[in-house]
Amino acid sequence: MAKPVTEIYITAMLALLFLLLSLSHLGLSLSQDGLFLQRVKLGLSDPNGVLSDWNDRDATPCNWTGITCDPATGSVSSVDLSNAGLAGPFPSFLCRLSSLSSLSLKNNNLNSSLPLSISNCKNLTTLNLSQNFFEGSIPYTISDLPKLRFLILDGNSFSGQIPVSFGLFRRLETLNIANNLLSGTIPAAIGNITSLKSLELAYNLFTPGQLAPELGNLSSLDYMWLSSCSLVGSIPDSFGRLSRLTNLDLSNNMLTGSIPSVIFELKSVVQIELFNNSFSGELSAGWSNLTSLRRFDACCNSFVGPIPNELCELPLESLNLYQNQLVGLLPESIAKSPNLYELKVFKNQLNGSLPSELGKHSNLLTIDVSENQFSGEIPASLCENGLLEQLLLIYNSFSGTIPDVLGKCRSLNRVRLRSNRFSGEVPAEFWGLPHVYLLELAENSFYGNISYMISGASNLSKLDISNNRFSGTIPKEIGSLGNLFEFSGNDNEFSGQIPATIVNLSQLATLRLRNNELSGEIPMGIQSLRQLNELSLANNTLSGEIPDQIGSLPVLNYLDLSWNHFSGEIPLALQNLKLNVLNLSYNQLSGEIPALYAKDIYRDSFLGNPGLCGDISGLCTEKTGVKNQGYLWILRSIFILAGLVFVVGIVWFVWKFWSYRKTKKGISIVKWRSFHKLGFSECEILDCLNELNIIGSGASGKVYKVELSNGKDEFEVEVETLGKIRHKNIVRLWCCCNTGDCKLLVYEYMPNGSLGDLLHSSKGGSLDWPARFRIALDAAGGLSYLHHDCVPPIVHRDVKSNNILLDAELGARISDFGVAKIVKTVNKGAESMSAIAGSCGYIAPEYAYTLRVNEKSDIYSFGVVILELVTGRRPIDPDFGEKDLVTWACNNLEQKGIDHVIDPNLDSTFKEQICRVLDIAFLCVSSLPINRPSMREVVKMLQEAGAYNKPRRANKNDNLSPGCYEDSSDSLIKEV
Repeated sequence: MAKPVTEIYITAMLALLFLLLSLSHLGLSLSQDGLFLQRVKLGLSDPNGVLSDWNDRDATPCNWTGITCDPATGSVSSVDLSNAGLAGPFPSFLCRLSSLSSLSLKNNNLNSSLPLSISNCKNLTTLNLSQNFFEGSIPYTISDLPKLRFLILDGNSFSGQIPVSFGLFRRLETLNIANNLLSGTIPAAIGNITSLKSLELAYNLFTPGQLAPELGNLSSLDYMWLSSCSLVGSIPDSFGRLSRLTNLDLSNNMLTGSIPSVIFELKSVVQIELFNNSFSGELSAGWSNLTSLRRFDACCNSFVGPIPNELCELPLESLNLYQNQLVGLLPESIAKSPNLYELKVFKNQLNGSLPSELGKHSNLLTIDVSENQFSGEIPASLCENGLLEQLLLIYNSFSGTIPDVLGKCRSLNRVRLRSNRFSGEVPAEFWGLPHVYLLELAENSFYGNISYMISGASNLSKLDISNNRFSGTIPKEIGSLGNLFEFSGNDNEFSGQIPATIVNLSQLATLRLRNNELSGEIPMGIQSLRQLNELSLANNTLSGEIPDQIGSLPVLNYLDLSWNHFSGEIPLALQNLKLNVLNLSYNQLSGEIPALYAKDIYRDSFLGNPGLCGDISGLCTEKTGVKNQGYLWILRSIFILAGLVFVVGIVWFVWKFWSYRKTKKGISIVKWRSFHKLGFSECEILDCLNELNIIGSGASGKVYKVELSNGKDEFEVEVETLGKIRHKNIVRLWCCCNTGDCKLLVYEYMPNGSLGDLLHSSKGGSLDWPARFRIALDAAGGLSYLHHDCVPPIVHRDVKSNNILLDAELGARISDFGVAKIVKTVNKGAESMSAIAGSCGYIAPEYAYTLRVNEKSDIYSFGVVILELVTGRRPIDPDFGEKDLVTWACNNLEQKGIDHVIDPNLDSTFKEQICRVLDIAFLCVSSLPINRPSMREVVKMLQEAGAYNKPRRANKNDNLSPGCYEDSSDSLIKEV
């Protein structure tokens, strides 16, 4: 029997109601903590899908990624989303988790400011927000967290002062806010946190100030890291009360005076780092109290006097006292330190012999005593334990021979014995040490042959044995060194032929064999040396013809074959080279000089070759008269043809000019907007907008050069800019016109074009270092104005060498604001862009990955520009493979040394300043934005580097300046 319709309807309604109640029950099955976490998920960008399992299918979030629950209550006790790639603001809903005790969001892309409501996380014991993009002030309310023990905020962009309220912490053990943009001074109130064990405030922008004596109240402190905190004055006596301190780092500050005696009261201290300050005076007595001291770094100060013997009697692992004014002997007791692995005392005035048992009782890895007055022989015990890696003894007065036992020290990777008084033969096995990448024996009195065992030195990159008395033939085995980048063997007594195997050295960039007794011909196949940029074979007895193949070497810029017996004609292929130095003088060459070099400026390049002819005064003058008749006929023909072309051009120009004027009558000058008082009319500009005045084109249209009635040149850049900018290092926009279908911008004309075009063209060699330095400083000033003096600030977003224009005096000005971005609020985080703007090779890593932009993106790009100025290389180059200029420069600096980074066209007498500017570049291109300086800091650092612009007087054969940070004094660059 069929049911009534009403009954069926009621049944259906009950079923639907039951289903809704069931669904509602399922939605409510997730715990309250889980619901809060889902709100957190909604507020974050999760490109890697780390939070994909945060769903409502579980009754509890305890199995979700990054979540830990209390086993007793089931409530969330810990959230750890480190390294998850999350972006967005701080997720405040986390503070609604009532049992949350540990929160770690380190190494993400979180931005904006940290809210005052952070104080609602009442049960937190650990808060780790390091390595993000947080900005603004650190909330003073954090000190309201009564249970907090670990506060870790390093590697962000927090600004403002450290809250004085931090002195209210009662349980805090770790305070780490290093690597931020904090200002002010370190508050004395921190001395009230007597529970503190680790204080890390390094690398902030503090105002110069003294160490607060109240910090001596931190009786539980174990670790103090205050490097680069703008500290001045002396170390307070109260620091003697830090009885539990094991690590004291006050490096890179402006502290003065002598090391106070209170340091000797730190009986638990293991490591003391005081380098790069202005301490002075003697290293006084008292070191015997520091019975736990393992590492002592006090380099780059002004200490005088001898090294205390009792310091060297301590169980030291590392002793760094370089770049001071220390005198006297290196105490014998240092050889007794059983834990010693590092000894660096270079750039002092120490003398005498090295301790005879140095290395015998310890696992010595590095010894650098360069640039002192040491004498005597190398101790045979240096590598007794088989671990020695670096042996640096340059610029001393060491004598004797290299001990045979060092030929068995297979751990060695860096050997520098330059400029001493060594003599004798080099042990055969020493030539073939398998891990050595730098072997420098130059400027000594070594003699004998290069051993065939050199084939075992498979890692060798630089071999400098110049200015010795080596003799015999260069062994063919040298051609097996696939990593060899430089071979300098000049000023020796080598004889025989250049080995044919040398053409196998595909990485070879420098070959110097001048002033020897080499004979025979240049080996065939030299065109395979594609990286060769310097070939110096002068003053030998080489003969035969100059190989045509030299002209196919793509990067060769230094060619010296003078004072040999080369004959035949000069290969025309040499005209393919872009040479800064060419010297073929005093050979037996004959025939015509190639047209490119047949100029008076190359006269000295061809002297002493009586058979050469060319239009150079003093060369083959008796033959030039015979040819004059033919030359005159050719010149007449050229002038007639040029006249015809000129007449036709005038007629064409007049026709095109009037045609173009007719098409421009529709432009309404009422649309013009001027930004400066003008000395010309709009009509003058419109009249000149014709095809004949085009000097370039860009993404937004054509670029015209306009000659105006007031005699000044005006010139259009590629795209729109901002009309209110006023700065001497920013290209001036005179006026603009916008009629809808036609847009015109009128800029001042820059006669020398762009830095990129000039630097990377054949004229790049004309840019000497003083000019490049001024360009860097000018461009930095322009960017600093945009970032710090414009209200609101402006981010350029396309800083590159092609957007830096040069006036008649090579003054630099920033141009091209087509993709510039105005930063709307001061404390706002990096803004997200819809697409990447900028040029390949200049784009900051975080910009490419996250599309978020701020001033730090410009600073990275400017660092690339500095690298261009220093290296002379483009940001992207086929020679780099898949790398860019930043990676190439870092790798070459680490593996091959500073000389393989700096543009060889630059005068080495400016090397110290170049190195300092290179330091600044590496700071700017740091992979972490927080580690990059502001543009205002960059300007200041460049100005300070300008104080080192006095060139050093170079020696006759001096290719390296010992003042640069290479090798013994390279710690500054390597730390960067």
